[in-house]
Amino acid sequence: MMATETAPEFVTAMATETERIGNSREVDEEKISRKKNPEEEALEAKCLPGIISAYLNYPKAAEENLKKCERSYQKLSPAHKALVTHFPMKLQRLRRCILMNSHFIYNMLQAFEPPIDLSKHMREPITGALSMEELQREEHHHDHSLKNAEIRLNNKTCEFDGGHLNHDHGSVPFSSHDWLDSSLQAHVPLVDVNKVRWVIRNIVRDWGAEGQRERDECYKPILEELDSLFPDRHKESTRPACLVPGAGLGRLALEISCLGFRSQGNEVSYYMMLCSSFILNYTQLPGEWTIYPWIHTNCNSLSDDDQLRPISIPDIHPASAGVTESFSMCRGDFVEVFNESSQAGMWDAVVTCFFIDTAHNIIEYIETISKILKDGGVLINLGPLLYHFADEQGLENEMSIELSLEDVKRVASHYGFEMEKEKTIETTYSTNPRSMMKNRYYPVFWTMRKKCAITTT
Repeated sequence: MMATETAPEFVTAMATETERIGNSREVDEEKISRKKNPEEEALEAKCLPGIISAYLNYPKAAEENLKKCERSYQKLSPAHKALVTHFPMKLQRLRRCILMNSHFIYNMLQAFEPPIDLSKHMREPITGALSMEELQREEHHHDHSLKNAEIRLNNKTCEFDGGHLNHDHGSVPFSSHDWLDSSLQAHVPLVDVNKVRWVIRNIVRDWGAEGQRERDECYKPILEELDSLFPDRHKESTRPACLVPGAGLGRLALEISCLGFRSQGNEVSYYMMLCSSFILNYTQLPGEWTIYPWIHTNCNSLSDDDQLRPISIPDIHPASAGVTESFSMCRGDFVEVFNESSQAGMWDAVVTCFFIDTAHNIIEYIETISKILKDGGVLINLGPLLYHFADEQGLENEMSIELSLEDVKRVASHYGFEMEKEKTIETTYSTNPRSMMKNRYYPVFWTMRKKCAITTT
């Protein structure tokens, strides 16, 4: 398969959502329900416009931060300004980086066909937001400085049809996406702006060459374990099924598929799913896009060039990676989507990477995993116990069950799991490798096998 081939249609089941706020490793995420009814459709109509608005508000929010930096610079005395005369030029470089990120975002949104008419729900104007036309004019204005950069609009559309993304790589006029008009966007709180920046950072972890070290630390032990446990997986009749809850931007689920598994990623966040769908379904070749993921962090930079360095994505062409035909991504809350009778005993393996601590009730996660695994199936886990809903300000009524590792293993034993392998590894999570500050995790890596069916009341 040539690198420029049309990408396969990775199944992406988009469910409806209800909003919950939780403590992610950097930002909050959504909680999403699965079945559509009038009430849930109304909730989607309420929440999805805010997510789209957060993405579209990215350049405006970034510009506001730059203006704050400019005001601070202007307060310096002449003598102090003379020591950092390059600072105004740095701000102009930052504006060009923001423009590049914005083009990636708008191409991503143009490839998204909403399940509802967003224009009916996006009526509050954002004063000062940049429209698509204004961004295109900005691109022309800065063209002389960006000749070597990947700035272009690949107008693509996708059709949501029964949970499948059927895409056409032809050109589509911007008018077909009237909901992208910034004059219709809703007010965007800061927490939602931060979610967009967090997605941009996460792209490096899953789809940038610079994220290879983290992928080797976190994904490689999982892939090696799957490879060892399922040697007879390459025949269609014996191809095992592996579920990856909390799949994020989809790289781990894709790598598992490339090993020969029937692999499905499950992700709760619409922010993540919009981006993963775009990369998986619409990428034409490696390095097609250039983003600047570190520009929104002014602290702990060794140099301006480190902060403003470009990252080319994706590092591989997903359509040419060798995925099985049954590779897919499913959007929705893990428990609500998979805690159905139709899912019982359907999976040979469940892989959780930095996921089990995202639960309101980790016991429910383990119980659900036990239900959906076949007898003899395996749970492979890697991650800490950060507990996203612990000690959240303003969320005192949110349920949060925070167990020690010892208790987690005891609960797993109750639901029929037996430990086969356990060790501790050292890793980071979406960390800027050139930053002077890096948070390091020492998560547990384990393989548990479901020995028998468990009936609970």
